[in-house]
Amino acid sequence: MFAYWGKILRVNLTDGTIKEETFDEKFAKKWLGTRGFGIYYLLKEMDPTVDPFSPENKMIFATGPLTGTTAPTGGRYMVITKSPLTGYIAMANSGGFFGAELKFAGWDAIIVEGASDHPVYLYINDESVEIRDASHLWGKTSTETEEALKEEIGDKRIRVALIGPAGENLVRFAAVMNDEHRAAGRGGVGAVMGSKKLKAIVVRGHKRVEVADRAKFTSVVKEKTDKLRNDPTAGGGLPKYGTAVLVNIINQNGLYPTRNFQYSQFEYAEEQSGEAMAAKYLIRNKPCYACPIGCGRVNKLPTTGVTEGPEYESIWALGAHNGINDLASIIEANHWADEYGMDTISLGGTLATAMELYEKGLLKQEDLGEEAPPFRWGNTEVLHYYIEKIAKREGFGDKLAEGGYRLAEMYNGTEYFMGVKKQELPAYDPRGAEGHGLGYATNNRGGCHIKQYMISPEILGYPYKMDPHDIGDEKVKMVILFQDLTALIDAAGLCVFTTFGLGADDYRDMLNAALGWDLSTEEYLKIGERIWNAERLFNLRAGLDPLKEDTLPKRLLEEPVRNGPNKGHVVRLHLMLPKYYKFRGWTEDGKITEEKMKELGIDEF
Repeated sequence: MFAYWGKILRVNLTDGTIKEETFDEKFAKKWLGTRGFGIYYLLKEMDPTVDPFSPENKMIFATGPLTGTTAPTGGRYMVITKSPLTGYIAMANSGGFFGAELKFAGWDAIIVEGASDHPVYLYINDESVEIRDASHLWGKTSTETEEALKEEIGDKRIRVALIGPAGENLVRFAAVMNDEHRAAGRGGVGAVMGSKKLKAIVVRGHKRVEVADRAKFTSVVKEKTDKLRNDPTAGGGLPKYGTAVLVNIINQNGLYPTRNFQYSQFEYAEEQSGEAMAAKYLIRNKPCYACPIGCGRVNKLPTTGVTEGPEYESIWALGAHNGINDLASIIEANHWADEYGMDTISLGGTLATAMELYEKGLLKQEDLGEEAPPFRWGNTEVLHYYIEKIAKREGFGDKLAEGGYRLAEMYNGTEYFMGVKKQELPAYDPRGAEGHGLGYATNNRGGCHIKQYMISPEILGYPYKMDPHDIGDEKVKMVILFQDLTALIDAAGLCVFTTFGLGADDYRDMLNAALGWDLSTEEYLKIGERIWNAERLFNLRAGLDPLKEDTLPKRLLEEPVRNGPNKGHVVRLHLMLPKYYKFRGWTEDGKITEEKMKELGIDEF
């Protein structure tokens, strides 16, 4: 095989065993990598009903065939496990350099199972693998941990995936951090790592990923990289202003959720846009491994010194979502969320839930304590005070650490939780892009935008412009296509931002050149469809009730937008969802049919 090592590392933290396993090309052609490998092993080896914090839950760190190659953005890896936030599948993706280094070390994936009785870290130096004591690292932040490991190992070129205090304390939206400010953020994968007492995975590799035809692959990569560099978004807006280039665009289109989705435009959006950040705080941009886009931001504040981020979602979650208009406080809050290791979308969503519970009188000052800042819209003290409290589960931070849904449930206000399947929604009001709303409702990992970014066709015009309020068959089929295509891109080991410039045929070209295969675009998309359905199968077996949980918050279905260009609109999910099930080939109540399972080859589970 080319572009794979055919090797998987299995580490059992309960008994300390370390094993090498292999896979063949037949397996690779069926599951491709990352999400594909992850869902295969979870379905094959794990009861989907297990407690996410139990030793029986497995964590899989997986690369794709293009990870570690020169393919544009070819540095991605994924963490796949059962989410403690949703109770369903979690597949969190991250860039930086950790994924490529894991590949250079000669491994395609790591399966972590069991749980240690004391803090440990995993040290991988090519074929040499050790479980080491990490008691001296427990309690350290992301940067402190990485610096301590570099000093201890004596190699500044190691790459580290780790958890901060939030993961150690089982905050349900804790992230796995790598390269200090890159995050496998969503679904609480860091909390699962904490439940296993696994503080970090350190990798150092010295191998080169071999492709089938080096000259052909280099030529294909150059062609695709040129496409990205010539695209106005991938080669223009994103490098210049980062993902925060979207702030003004989304706000002007009336989709920028404000004050917990009560409004859809923020009066101060321009002051916290990518343009404003570049003018005030930006030092330089910072690309991930093999990335020609370079959307990462390096900023400097008097309070934090040099730091990275925030990107669009974090600016919104810690800003407009909570009515906050102080870009410096948002950047500082993002910095500490990274240091403590938390998903900023769920962090901001949980705080916004608390804000509205406070506004409606369900959450009272006596619940917070006299010293705690009140949850009033726009109060920046909430950011400065609660992030550390959440990470350490101190005071009211212990309740916030459970996430927005469970917090709302404690105070009889679940209607004020803006999320899907108990995961907080990201930065787009779907009442202004209804296909995006269908994507939220049907996403396998709950409230998530990135696994079917319908903002591309509905707002930005990729691959072509669609009416954001059209809910016809073409729109529903486009949601399905985006879900399957994203599963393919993830499994290949690439970043979805490459869709600003590349299409399905481009991914086929790169994969075939690297792997020496001759698969068609349709055959690659079938892999994506298989992965999506397998993840759905996991959720159904974990207890998903589609008719109750493939939905959106009541506000988005019944309360018309109050302001902006989408004033008066709601999401007509009830008209789209039956079509979605039909076009997926599922039953009318959202179950996968036996025929579909056989067609996709997942009837073995």
